[in-house]
Amino acid sequence: MFELRGFLVIFVICPLLGALPLIAWITQALSKKQLAQLGTGNVGVSAAFYHGGTLVGTLAVLSEAFKGIAAVLLARAVFDDGSAWELLALITLVLGRYFVGRGAGTTNVVWGFAVHDPLAAIFVLLLAVISFTIIRSRQAAKYGILIVFPIIVKVLHSEDGFRLLAAIALAGLLAWIYNQIPDDLDLSVTGASLDSQGAMNFLRGDGVSVLTLDDELDAAFVGNKAAKLAEIKRWGYQVPKGWVLLPYEDPQSLIDILQPSELSPLVVRSSAVGEDTDTASAAGLYESILNVTTKQGLLSAINRTQASYNNPSAAQYRRDKNLKEAAMAVLVQQQIRSVYSGVAFSRDPITQEVDAIIIEALPGSPTQIVSGRVTPEQYRAFVVESDNVSFIHLEGQGKVPQVILKQVAYLVRHLEERYHGVPQDIEWSYDGQTLWVLQARPITTLLPIWTRKIAAEVIPGLIRPLTWSINRPLTCGVWGGIFAVVLGERSLGLDFNETATLHFSHAYFNATLLGQIFRRMGLPPESLEFLTRGAKMSPPQLDTTLRNLPGLLKLLGRELSLKQDFQRDNRRKFMVALSQLSQEPADDLDAAQLLTRIDYILELLQKATYYSILAPLSAALRQSIFKVKDLDINNSQTPEVAAITALQKLATEAKQILYINTTTEESSTGIASGFDPDNVFEDLAVSTEGQRILAEFQQLLQRYGYLSEVGTDIAVPTWKEEPEIVKSLFVQLMLGTQPEKNHKKRRLQMNMFVQSRMDIKGQVTEVYSRLLAELRWCFVALEKQWLDDGVLQQTGDIFFLEFEEIRQLIVAANPEMVSSLQVLILRRRSQLDRDREMNPIPLLVYGNTPPVIPALMPALAPDQILQGIPASPGQATGRVKVLRNLQDIPEIESDTILVVPYTDSGWAALLVRAKGIISDAGGRLSHGAILAREYGIPAIMDVRNATWVLQDGQRVRIDGSRGIVEIDNDLRPD
Repeated sequence: MFELRGFLVIFVICPLLGALPLIAWITQALSKKQLAQLGTGNVGVSAAFYHGGTLVGTLAVLSEAFKGIAAVLLARAVFDDGSAWELLALITLVLGRYFVGRGAGTTNVVWGFAVHDPLAAIFVLLLAVISFTIIRSRQAAKYGILIVFPIIVKVLHSEDGFRLLAAIALAGLLAWIYNQIPDDLDLSVTGASLDSQGAMNFLRGDGVSVLTLDDELDAAFVGNKAAKLAEIKRWGYQVPKGWVLLPYEDPQSLIDILQPSELSPLVVRSSAVGEDTDTASAAGLYESILNVTTKQGLLSAINRTQASYNNPSAAQYRRDKNLKEAAMAVLVQQQIRSVYSGVAFSRDPITQEVDAIIIEALPGSPTQIVSGRVTPEQYRAFVVESDNVSFIHLEGQGKVPQVILKQVAYLVRHLEERYHGVPQDIEWSYDGQTLWVLQARPITTLLPIWTRKIAAEVIPGLIRPLTWSINRPLTCGVWGGIFAVVLGERSLGLDFNETATLHFSHAYFNATLLGQIFRRMGLPPESLEFLTRGAKMSPPQLDTTLRNLPGLLKLLGRELSLKQDFQRDNRRKFMVALSQLSQEPADDLDAAQLLTRIDYILELLQKATYYSILAPLSAALRQSIFKVKDLDINNSQTPEVAAITALQKLATEAKQILYINTTTEESSTGIASGFDPDNVFEDLAVSTEGQRILAEFQQLLQRYGYLSEVGTDIAVPTWKEEPEIVKSLFVQLMLGTQPEKNHKKRRLQMNMFVQSRMDIKGQVTEVYSRLLAELRWCFVALEKQWLDDGVLQQTGDIFFLEFEEIRQLIVAANPEMVSSLQVLILRRRSQLDRDREMNPIPLLVYGNTPPVIPALMPALAPDQILQGIPASPGQATGRVKVLRNLQDIPEIESDTILVVPYTDSGWAALLVRAKGIISDAGGRLSHGAILAREYGIPAIMDVRNATWVLQDGQRVRIDGSRGIVEIDNDLRPD
């Protein structure tokens, strides 16, 4: 009983006590202010003094003192007096205070420790007063006390090791929290309540208001320019020494410590909050003043820079960009005497040539270039990586030495990498010895960054307008809903409709937006590299995970109930709807009835899309958590796997029936003498057993008729519409030796927690694919009617219209609208044809208006090794067969290495016949990877431009375990 009470006190009551938002309640009641939305957002005693005044601050101190004392007394009521459990109670109190109450808990600890050990508290208090009075540095005094505090406990209680450990843990926890949350004491004193400004000024100390670029600066207070330069300096790059004046801060304290002169001039620069962000550069709108050589000139320059925030052009710019009104911090730096200087873009913002670094340079000051008054010399540089060695190819000639330009190119590319691939605009200067960074900001015209990664797997290939007008809102809406569950209020301001777009008739995901979402979810900064380069993400920090805990718990609840929810909806909605749809063919309906049917299917697809996203996500997370290998998973419920399994079984039976003599050896052509591949179906029809095979084939075609080459694209015909494709695949399977499925090991090691989700994923895929097929058949039926009526001219026209245009044609068509259709369709067809000829499609697109013809990747050198994602283990050597579409199905030889642009259900039967698979796009969970593992075929996904680099007949060696394709140049294509 005693142990239970102790557990409840330490681990339940004390954290809840710390979480009580007493300060927030007091401030709200007396001053009508919400501290969480003011200043730093830190709901602490200093914030109460700063924003609420002396009375509110005093009551805040008393309320937090009560908490600290109460925690110690509660522990004392259960454990021995003065035990280490009292310090542990303070630790759990502080944890609740930080993670829920949004405060540091310093006051709790001070008063609680005073009750716990009065003698030690007196020593700590004396040291605090002395150190702060002498040092007058709040930061130094604060961290110094945290170091001395455990030492005093050690001296006074040397025999109590548990108490010493608890004291060290408490001091370490406070130090960690101080680094996590900003302090309202760092705000300008002039912004505090009038009756508390004196106390705030004293508590800040004389030196704390002078921030430098050596400090870790927060862009929310000092602007992005100063914060970013401080960050770059911490990384070890050369940045001129600088000091930062906070908004509304009295500049005199800074002026007093600086000594500008003719020999040591200063430059005063703007660092407005909201300047130099991902969406707004505000370039040239705010004042920057060079050659400041006197204290009076420094004061005048600071005033002019601050006043420039309210310039009409700057104010209009903020309105145009929908930027909230903030404040102007001022950055004062030592002025570099430039021999050469300029600006550099890590990516070409005009042509968007993705590998080009653009450098503009001149002798003298960089202001000549950014002012636009002087035409600078222009250079282009390319950083080439070879065998872990980088070298620069430089284009352009002028007065600036090439060795400096190459240093600039390295600098720019390295800073872009530091900022996780976001293109950077760098201002630089060279003084004869050192290359200095003067400014760094994102190239806003190259944002957002759009990536084909993931998008190429979700919806591959060329996409027509009708498909996109339906898929985009479904996908963006569902993903937005999932993100909103996790983020809660932090999702405000994010436009989930901008998650995806079309470039060059291909789907791209918004890596910039997804990066913002990831950061708000507490994921690390390299999340953007995961989206743009496929880099691995490190685990999120504990504090950010706890901050998102309510949303994550909601998402976890959905994951745990996924099976139950899907089975309920499948039984009540999906199966009922699909049965009804199958009983009433779309060809029997008129246009208005078809529109009603389409709206009904889209309503079902909204829910089905949710399951189609959550089920694979759940399966992947479980597989990662339980460390289940890909080979140990059974994908037999995935529709394409089930269809191929059934088709293979039927092909084997058909082959046996058509053999004239089962002991006859195969001819030199590899074709069994027992049947003619060109007349398989005719030969089967002449026998009773053959007719049974044909009947079962028709049943299989009926069962899986909803499958197509691209399961997510309704513009692609289904097996039901083009059965000749399935017949050809059936014959292909009969011609070869059937690969054995790799289930033996899997059955021994299968993890049911993962397998159950894989089974649900397969069932979800079937429902989702069937609904999309029904949707396609509605549009095909509507197209037939419009072709008969002369509204459309040729088959496939309807897929070049957007859904809302189709709705308008049905509901309120007019002659003018109908007459303009052909021009619209012709233009869109032409665009698709142009995009089809683009080889290859760029992996990344910068900005919302990419160039009409993107720069092509350089050709591969001989003997080059291609790298991709290992998708199915094993090694294979064979000859390449490049297949860019499924229009002409080739013969698959026993040594064929099949090279495809992507892998979807329509490719299934071909893939399992190959000796190895190479794909332009895709990942470990793509259709091709699943099938390859299912049949033990080596496979590599995401081999960029493979369908254009590799040639038919070329001999290659692939290693599916390492993701390597080695081109054998000794054997040329036939």
